[in-house]
Amino acid sequence: MNDRERDAFARLLGVCRRLRGPDGCPWDREQTLESMTPYLTEEAVESGEAIASGDTAHMAEELGDLAFLSIFCMEMLGDRGGPGLAEALDGAADKLVRRHPHVYGGAEVADGDAAYRQWQEIKKGEKGGKGSLLGEQPKGLPALVAAYRLQEKAAAVGFDWPTPDGPLAKVREETEEIAATLGDDTDLERAKEIGDLLFAAVNLARHLRVDPERELRASMHRFRDRFHHIEQRLSEQGRRPGEASLEEMDALWEEAKRLTRAAKSATPESP
Repeated sequence: MNDRERDAFARLLGVCRRLRGPDGCPWDREQTLESMTPYLTEEAVESGEAIASGDTAHMAEELGDLAFLSIFCMEMLGDRGGPGLAEALDGAADKLVRRHPHVYGGAEVADGDAAYRQWQEIKKGEKGGKGSLLGEQPKGLPALVAAYRLQEKAAAVGFDWPTPDGPLAKVREETEEIAATLGDDTDLERAKEIGDLLFAAVNLARHLRVDPERELRASMHRFRDRFHHIEQRLSEQGRRPGEASLEEMDALWEEAKRLTRAAKSATPESP
């Protein structure tokens, strides 16, 4: 840590303690670990969206907010009589050193996959060798993220296709199975097959090193922007979407795509 980083950390910690001190902010003093949980979740999501945006200044802002909230909560934990900031940070460092024996010890790993597999084995050993390598997952974790992490942990011990061809074939297989249910009244079976398709799509994304949660959010943003274009163009004609045909709206959808591509191609590249 250089002097600037040390000073920045000390300043952020100082701001945190001032806000929570006797002459600080009443709102900050009133907070508890429980009341801060929604803010941690919100900032984590906002950090992920900032990273997806590619805007480095926005990333730094949101990650800085997340770092502050983490420090804020560690301080409250210490006030409650639990491990405080120093203990929490030391514990994190100890864990990282312990689970990287190829960096801090004499172990060797062939690649990143082997390092991740070693991490999972060490983690299981820390728990007495009991339980599954898949571990437990937070109940509030988004399903796409949970599926990605579940598959990642299984892959760490070799339960995985060697190439993206496997999950791609599985996506096609699940699509065909859904098609086979369309003429029946088996709603429960169809729902199960759709779940299997989503799980297979996440697996394909993982093989292609694509974050499915991030890209689904990006697709939703594109959908929203293009639909807003449809609404705006129809409004110029004194109409609403419900008064237009599917063919008209589809043409406006394609128009929105063309305009977006043209705007991107007209944007000068950064030096």
